[in-house]
Amino acid sequence: MTYFEKILVANRGEVAIRVMRACRETGIGTVAIYSEADRNALHVRYADEALSVGPAPSAKSYLNIERILDVAVKTGAEAVHPGYGFLAENPVFAKACDEADVVFIGPSWKTIEAMGSKIGSKRLMQSAGVPVLPGTPDGIDDPEAAQEIAREIGYPVIVKASAGGGGIGMQIVEDEPALAGAIEATQRHAASSFGDPTVMLEKYLVKPRHIEVQVFGDDHGHTVHLFERECSIQRRHQKLVEESPCPIMTPELRERMTASAVAAARACDYVNAGTVEFLYADGEYYFMEMNTRLQVEHTITELVTGVDIVRQQLAVAAGDPFEFGQDDLAIRGHAIECRINAEDPLNNFQATPGKILRYRSPGGPGVRLDSGVHQGYSISPYYDSMISKLCTWGMSRDKAIERMRRAISEYVILGVKTTLPLHYALMVNRHFVAGETHTHFLSEPHIQKSLLPALREEEARMQTLASSLRQPKEVAAISAALGAYLGTRPPG
Repeated sequence: MTYFEKILVANRGEVAIRVMRACRETGIGTVAIYSEADRNALHVRYADEALSVGPAPSAKSYLNIERILDVAVKTGAEAVHPGYGFLAENPVFAKACDEADVVFIGPSWKTIEAMGSKIGSKRLMQSAGVPVLPGTPDGIDDPEAAQEIAREIGYPVIVKASAGGGGIGMQIVEDEPALAGAIEATQRHAASSFGDPTVMLEKYLVKPRHIEVQVFGDDHGHTVHLFERECSIQRRHQKLVEESPCPIMTPELRERMTASAVAAARACDYVNAGTVEFLYADGEYYFMEMNTRLQVEHTITELVTGVDIVRQQLAVAAGDPFEFGQDDLAIRGHAIECRINAEDPLNNFQATPGKILRYRSPGGPGVRLDSGVHQGYSISPYYDSMISKLCTWGMSRDKAIERMRRAISEYVILGVKTTLPLHYALMVNRHFVAGETHTHFLSEPHIQKSLLPALREEEARMQTLASSLRQPKEVAAISAALGAYLGTRPPG
C-alpha cells in the first residue's frame, strides 16, 4: 500500500495518539501541534516532532488555520489528518490544505461544505432516495409559515440550526404558542455559534434510537459500509455509550439502512471515512446528518470488523483503492464503547477540570483503551472533557457487557470526578442490559431512579479511595488501598 512520508495531526489528546499509532505502524513520520496549555501533553511526547501553534484558547491555537499550515509546510508534512472536532469538518481548512499543496485526509472541501448544511444535505438525500424526516425544505424565518408546516407534520417539532451540530442551539417545541420564540432563540444561537442564522424545522421523534452507519469511499469508484453502531445513550445530544452491532437490528433492516447509507455517500461523491446518522422509531428510519470525518466511536467498528479505519484513511488519501470489498466484510461479536469524561454525572454533567492524582488503566482480554492522559496530567478547562474511550469486545453482547463491568472496576482515575460511576451503573442496569434504550434514556425519571443506587455506590467507593491520597501515607499504603478497592468490587 502507498503511504506518505510525514503527516501533521491537527488535533490533540487521544485522537491525535490514535492517528499517530497508525502512522508509526506504517513507518510514517508524525508532527504534533500543541497549545501552550498542552506543552507537556501525551500526544506531544508521542510524535516525532511537535510545534506550538499558540496560546491555550482553541481559537488562537487548534483553530488557527494559518499557523497550522505554516507548521505543515515548514516541517515538510505531505498531509494533514484533522482527527475529529476542531477543524475536522471545516471546508475552509480543507480547501486551504489543497491550496497549500498539503493533502487533507478526509473528503473534499466541496463534500464537507455540501453535507455541512442540514438543509442542503437533506435535499441531496431526498434526491438519492434516502428517507428524511418531514419538515421544512428550506430555511425558515416566518413564524406564520412555520406554524402552518408544524400543524401539517404534527407536534412536537424541533427547530435546529442548518449549519449546526452536536445538538447546539436545538429547541424542542411541544405546541404552537412556543414556536415563534423557539425560532428566534435558535436563530440567535445559530448566528453566534456558526455564523449562519438559518434554521430549519423537522418532525420531532419522542423516543427514537440513534443508529449510524460507517461508510468509506475511495478514489477508484468503490463505496462500502462497515455496518452500524447504536449511539442512543446521550446527554445534551452528546453520545456517552455506543455499541456495535445495534441490539435490535434485523437482517432486513440492516440491508435497507446500509443501502441508504451507501446511497448517501455516493450522492455526495464521498471519499475517505464518514458516518451517515439515522433516527429510528416505529419500524422506520430517517436521515439525520452525515459526519464528514472520523468518528469518536470508530473504535468499536474496528473491533467487530477487524478493519483499521485510520490506516485505511491514510492509504486512500495517498491514492490507493481499498484492500477489501463489501463481501469481505462481516460482523464478528459485539463491542461497546464508554466515553470517559471529566464530568460530574450527579451534578448535571458539569465539567470537572483538574489534576489527575492517580491513574491506573484496565487491560486484559477484549479490552481497548484509547487515552491521552496520564498520572499527574491536568485536565484543561479550555477543551472537551473527554479523558478516554474505554472499549470492550466479546463474542456476544452479554460477554461485552460483562467485560465492560470488569474493565470499569479496574479503571482508577482520582483527582477529578468522572463518568466512570455512571457507566458502571449503566452496565448493571436491567433496562440497558435488555437493550431498551433511546435518545432520551437518561432523561427518563424511572431510568434515573433505577441508576441512582449503583451510581451513588460507585461515587462513594471513589471518594473513599481518593481520601487515601489526601492522607500522609506511604505509597505502599495507597497501593494497598487500590488493591482492596479492586478486589472487593461487587460482581455485575
